[in-house]
Amino acid sequence: MSGVTPSPYKRATSVQKCVRTLDIDEVGKTTRHGTFFQMNGNFSFGDYFKKEAIGYAWELLTSSVDNGGYGFDPEKLWVTVYEDDEESIQLWLDNTNVPIERIQKRGMADNYWSTGQRGPAGPCSEIYFDRGPDYGVEGGPAADEDRYIEIWNLVFMQYERADGGTKDHFEIIGDLPERNIDTGMGLERVAFLLQEVENIYEIDQIRPLIDLASQLSGKKYGHLEIDDVRMRVIADHIRSSLMLMSDGVTASNEGRGYVLRRLLRRSIRALRLLGVTEESFEKLFTASKDAMVEAYPELEENFPRILRSALSEETGFARTLETGTLVLEQAIAEADGILSGATAFELHDTYGFPIDLTVEIAGESGFEVDRVGFAELMDQQKNRAKQDAKDKKMGGGSLQVYSEVRAKGETLFTGYDSLEAVATVIGLVRDGVSVSTLSQGQIGEVFLNSTSLYGESGGQAADAGVITGDGFTLDVLDVQKPVKGLFAHKVKVSFGEVAVNSAARTIVDADWRLGACQSHSATHVVHAAIRQVLGPQALQSGSFNKPGYMRLDFAWGESLSEATKSEIEEVSNLAIRSDMSVTADFMTVAAAKEFGAIALFGETYDEQVRVVQVGGPWSRELCGGTHVSRTAQIGLVSLVSEASVGSGSRRIEALVGMEALASLQTERDLVKRLALQLKAPASEIEARVTESLAELKAASKVVSDMEMAKLQTQIPTLATTATSVNGIDLLALEVETSDSDHLRSLAMGLKSHLGAASIVILGSKASGSGIVLVVAG
Repeated sequence: MSGVTPSPYKRATSVQKCVRTLDIDEVGKTTRHGTFFQMNGNFSFGDYFKKEAIGYAWELLTSSVDNGGYGFDPEKLWVTVYEDDEESIQLWLDNTNVPIERIQKRGMADNYWSTGQRGPAGPCSEIYFDRGPDYGVEGGPAADEDRYIEIWNLVFMQYERADGGTKDHFEIIGDLPERNIDTGMGLERVAFLLQEVENIYEIDQIRPLIDLASQLSGKKYGHLEIDDVRMRVIADHIRSSLMLMSDGVTASNEGRGYVLRRLLRRSIRALRLLGVTEESFEKLFTASKDAMVEAYPELEENFPRILRSALSEETGFARTLETGTLVLEQAIAEADGILSGATAFELHDTYGFPIDLTVEIAGESGFEVDRVGFAELMDQQKNRAKQDAKDKKMGGGSLQVYSEVRAKGETLFTGYDSLEAVATVIGLVRDGVSVSTLSQGQIGEVFLNSTSLYGESGGQAADAGVITGDGFTLDVLDVQKPVKGLFAHKVKVSFGEVAVNSAARTIVDADWRLGACQSHSATHVVHAAIRQVLGPQALQSGSFNKPGYMRLDFAWGESLSEATKSEIEEVSNLAIRSDMSVTADFMTVAAAKEFGAIALFGETYDEQVRVVQVGGPWSRELCGGTHVSRTAQIGLVSLVSEASVGSGSRRIEALVGMEALASLQTERDLVKRLALQLKAPASEIEARVTESLAELKAASKVVSDMEMAKLQTQIPTLATTATSVNGIDLLALEVETSDSDHLRSLAMGLKSHLGAASIVILGSKASGSGIVLVVAG
């Protein structure tokens, strides 16, 4: 639209999956608010404009179904236009049969589209359907948008707006390079009107869930409004969750994951309010999948993963919902109109209540929630976690000490281009206190105005190396970034004495840096391979890399099969062998997004960012780390583990370069030794081991049977050692057996031998942890 990037097409149409929770409180209560919707759109990039867009829209809406249209009655359609757009009014009159009486002018807030910031903008014309006098007052869309339902918005994108202003008044600063069309038609709204049902929740893709919720609860839909609202909420939220999870979103406490978790937990609560106590997600998600799969066939393939994640979330929250609700109800009973931030935080931290759910429940009782207090407690918790992690890395210096050093200047990182840098010492810290010198044998932190040593960040470990100067040598133990713009070099003075204002030279350990570059580039390669194999939704959520090793966390809800792991490893090493170029460029955040670079969700970035490409478009990520120049320099990647690191997140670990080769050589040598011991070629080792294990199992069973028989023969003798206590025979023995089944069988045999008035207590230490078994009664 802005002309920054040429469009490969002059015209386009789309059906876009959208999730929007801004009006979540209205879901189920109105006819038209849903959290998931499908937005139909048609676009022109410098091709057709107002006249054609109006004509196309009218033709599609009013043509009969037999002629490829939707068959809307043209007498029930109304149009709105921007108040100064006389051209559009005339085009409606000239190219359609809508009369002037059903064309309404509206202001900038209603009929002028923009993103709310500088960028493309333009007047729009909206088409509404009149549902009739049973649904509201006369007077067109300007009078009643419940009776007059918006079904299509035609945006005439031809201007550029400025930053600032308000929704109903902002400055237009010029024309776009070309005049464009951007339209939006909500599929659900069109569907409920064409299917002649009362609201979007009763269309064919959603109604089956309402019917199922009615069946599960035993409550009839249409009988009581409050129950109807809850059924609609369940139907809407389950469908939204299904589509989010299909696209790879996993429930969490941040970002998109928080949106999903909120939808799922609102659904669980709505079920409980309907009286449904048993877990019901499997039935509900299956019903939603069946209703949506024709339009989205990928749901069938993704459904096992979706269902596992949904059931895990349902089980987890169901355990705490009842207790958390009691805590909340008690707090409301004791509060005076406002629920404290501390209570909201406890509900979030202990019982898994999203803050919005707490606000909603409190609101039902007429209470407000101290969201400011809640946010402060959340920030304190996050800051404590960050500070704890930072304290483990830093030399104990306080934020004030680092800020004082930062005030003297920033550290310029020159290590992208050179392994050495000439610098000046701008500060020294020892034991958390600023000092003027560090002497031989002492450990402290050195701050420089420039450095070639990489500070740990972006998942990459700090460089190793030395700092030298006239009369001193410092071994670098670690490099951190305690405050923005400042590198803290943790060092041990191996020779001499360093002072503030000393001239210095940083020297990176070349072998260490090469290993770091290999591992960081390998991380990008493996990330791209994961997304190629699993799909674009398998986005990185964290990483760590150092010479010879990398780990990558990514969004995925289930363990990977051996075949999938092998495929990821194969794709990664194929990319390495292909010797693709690895390049880095600085650009604005906007340009990086336009470029298609991947950013970690939830991260904040400066206006200028660094984009690292591997093989051009194959991998593009925002990254400040160091890299090889070509993938062949990575050498080799060997995946060594894959495991869960939380709900909806997996972790892959791999060895890189010479470490990977050494590991494979170790495994090869192990195979050779096993082949010698088993007197079999490598290709027969698995079969030989399987055969040996089967023989061992059979032999163990023979020994076990013999032990069992021996114990049974001892029953009469052992029974004679019982002691009579108040008429009850008490037998307590320690038995030498590691088999709990043997112990149980012996105990039952002794009990039978002694009779009903007896108690048998047997114990065994042979299992290591010990077993005690009591038979009485």
